[in-house]
Amino acid sequence: MSGTVVVGGGIIGLSIAYRLMSRGADVTVLDGGDDGAWHVAAGMLAPGGESEHEDPQLIRLLERSAELWPGFAAELGVDVGYDDTGTLSLAMTPDDLAQRARVWSRQQLPLLRPSELRTFEPALSPRVRAGVLAREERQVDPRKVVRALRERLGSRVVLKRVSSLSDVDAATVVVAAGCGTAALTGLPVRPVKGQVLRLRGEPGLLRHVLDAAVDGREVYIVPRADGEVVVGATQEERTDRLVTAGGVRDLLRAALDLVPGLAEFELTETTVGHRPGTPDNAPLLGRLDERVIVAAGHFRNGVLLAPVTADLIAGLVLDGSSPPSPFSPGRF
Repeated sequence: MSGTVVVGGGIIGLSIAYRLMSRGADVTVLDGGDDGAWHVAAGMLAPGGESEHEDPQLIRLLERSAELWPGFAAELGVDVGYDDTGTLSLAMTPDDLAQRARVWSRQQLPLLRPSELRTFEPALSPRVRAGVLAREERQVDPRKVVRALRERLGSRVVLKRVSSLSDVDAATVVVAAGCGTAALTGLPVRPVKGQVLRLRGEPGLLRHVLDAAVDGREVYIVPRADGEVVVGATQEERTDRLVTAGGVRDLLRAALDLVPGLAEFELTETTVGHRPGTPDNAPLLGRLDERVIVAAGHFRNGVLLAPVTADLIAGLVLDGSSPPSPFSPGRF
């Protein structure tokens, strides 16, 4: 095998391979066959909502990738669930409002009263205290994105589990294996468990993504055009794949308190995924050695960061241009 091999067939690995292919490179993806974090992810493209405690350089990377997403979605040429309606960030109680107000102040978004919020979302509970509308935030359906990328790459995606990089015959190897990156490279990428629910009902109950604090519990609700609603997500420093009664209860309670009408929806799926986290919760982007490049550790932001990661790694492989130094694997 020659050229470039990408180890990992999730949204990051496939996006990198797609960008390399589009630039004329000889590329193969080795896909281990397991669904990664992308399969569970809701697909919120919300750099502002994720950045309260992030490093400024990571915030800039998130914002840069968000700007790339409209063109990236269009480039794939099929429906990937890209939606630019925006996100309503909400607070249910006075304590929730105090916690959310710090983020809203930084975002410089006007505070909306309950009556104003229900003009955007009539299905909201009357208990909602306040909120803001982040019009620049978007969503995609990660499952549709991965399907589209696989279709574009075709036979370049090969089902093969890699246990050692010494088994990969290629001049350049890009490791984009999510939580599996640690075993292949020795880098500190840890799994962070998240439980997610999928509901289904008549389309149209909700128009916007909802990101809310509900009696101290964080929840997001992401409606799809076809009537699917994604509810997530817990965050646990655990490696198991158990869907727990407590996790499902907490998500459903918060979701139904926020949007009572969801009680009539069918619960169609309960899933667990593992976000690939690093010690500083920033991604690993760059050379590990002369042959091996790493693109992993995207934590909660893998879907959002897919386009910019693809561009940066393709630039490194083909042009020798290095990604921003704060994300170098050499920092660990």
